[in-house]
Amino acid sequence: MEYCIIIPAYNEEENIVDLINKIKNEVNCHIAIIDDSENEKTKNLFKNMHDETVHYFHRNRKLGRGSAVIYGLDKFINMNKIGCFIEMDADFSHDPTELKNNINLFNDKNLDLLIASRYNKNSKIINWPLSRRILSKFANKLARMLLGVPVSDYTNGFRFYSPRAAKVVITECNKLGGGFIILSEILLVLYIKGYKISETNSIFRNRTRGESSVNINLIFNSFKGLIKLYLLKISNKI
Repeated sequence: MEYCIIIPAYNEEENIVDLINKIKNEVNCHIAIIDDSENEKTKNLFKNMHDETVHYFHRNRKLGRGSAVIYGLDKFINMNKIGCFIEMDADFSHDPTELKNNINLFNDKNLDLLIASRYNKNSKIINWPLSRRILSKFANKLARMLLGVPVSDYTNGFRFYSPRAAKVVITECNKLGGGFIILSEILLVLYIKGYKISETNSIFRNRTRGESSVNINLIFNSFKGLIKLYLLKISNKI
């Protein structure tokens, strides 16, 4: 079985090569970098990289994290040997050393979606400011109240998908735009379809290099998207 890791990137030239190297030290896999940077700083790093398992795509403009994940899934969904698709952040918030154990858990439980949760009992969040912790916790509590999927973390983008789940993501998700709300949308769609979902412990670290893409506008749109997602749910349109 082969694995494909999809990494959305936006101005991540300070992190991306180190991240690829650390992933390669942990697992043999294909890595797809979906770069939405409007400059070519990240692109230039890949000009002399000759690794057939590292695939770089430059989309030239910020189309959203969710859009990037779907783009990557669509590029590799027809590679028959891939038995698990993984998405993770480019800024080292998600630890590559967790990949092996998470892949083993995913396979052992025959899952369709495994979420590396920041809010499991034995999980940790490191170096996040208090305001960000409160906002994230509130957003996840609200999402669970409105959407009803029995997980603790709706919004962490360290996830493992079966091929059949990935096909659903490609064909049936992204109704609300390509931002972070798609993480909750994917979760709800797979849950309603009866796909097998689980969570595992994870250590989430705030970035130390580069700048976060999270801003007030993105947060507002995410909450607006959550309300739209709830309305789609109660009207049986999702």
